[in-house]
Amino acid sequence: MADMKRVVIKVGSHVLSENNRIAKERMLNLVKFISVLHDRYEVILVSSGAVAAGYSKIKLDKSIVPNRQAIAAVGQPFLMREYQKKFEKYDKLTAQFLLTASDFDSRKRTEFAKNAIEVCLKNRVIPIINENDTTATDELLFGDNDRLSAHVTYYFDADMLVILSDIDGYYDKDPRIDKDAKIRKIVHNITNEETNIALNPNDFFATGGIATKLKAADFLLKRGKKMFLADGFKLDDAKSFLLEGIHKSGTLFCK
Repeated sequence: MADMKRVVIKVGSHVLSENNRIAKERMLNLVKFISVLHDRYEVILVSSGAVAAGYSKIKLDKSIVPNRQAIAAVGQPFLMREYQKKFEKYDKLTAQFLLTASDFDSRKRTEFAKNAIEVCLKNRVIPIINENDTTATDELLFGDNDRLSAHVTYYFDADMLVILSDIDGYYDKDPRIDKDAKIRKIVHNITNEETNIALNPNDFFATGGIATKLKAADFLLKRGKKMFLADGFKLDDAKSFLLEGIHKSGTLFCK
């Protein structure tokens, strides 16, 4: 990956949480991986997990949006504290940014955020971005930061978005039904049918969050950026791809 300077790592709530709590061992493995990456690249982390962190402190009915917003508000500082403690083990300094996808609708707000990000990166600080869940109800209900991470990648001039997920790649058919299903290792374009799969709840690819990942990939492909979708539980494919330049598995979206 010699031509790459800046990478965005996005980790979803399914990877970071277990039994409605932060999965601390998985978070530590993620932090260790990012710390190694940070020795080679500028790294921006987009992290979910505030709701899981908050729910362990205040158990409210998460099906009610204001409750989820309150849980996220409680959980965000706990999430950051966990990250800070773990990154300190590797002598890495972090910064917190709370953004929404709508922040990128304003040139002024985008520029302000980008300037602050640039200062952090210049000074070897790892920005940790999360959705401002207390104001962004759509992201709480759909997307799990996929759309936000795509915007971060494009507007903050990163070369690639890496989504670490419970989905280990983009399959050619439903792997739960068809044992012959294979991961599509390289995808050059996404069809209109694929970007509209969320409208069909009976479609396999509309379940499990793949729809928002395809929309994120489509957003980046149309703007000349790359995206890599890989297993966030084991990290082996992401390590091979980003540290060794070996594409074992996972899906690379590129032109």
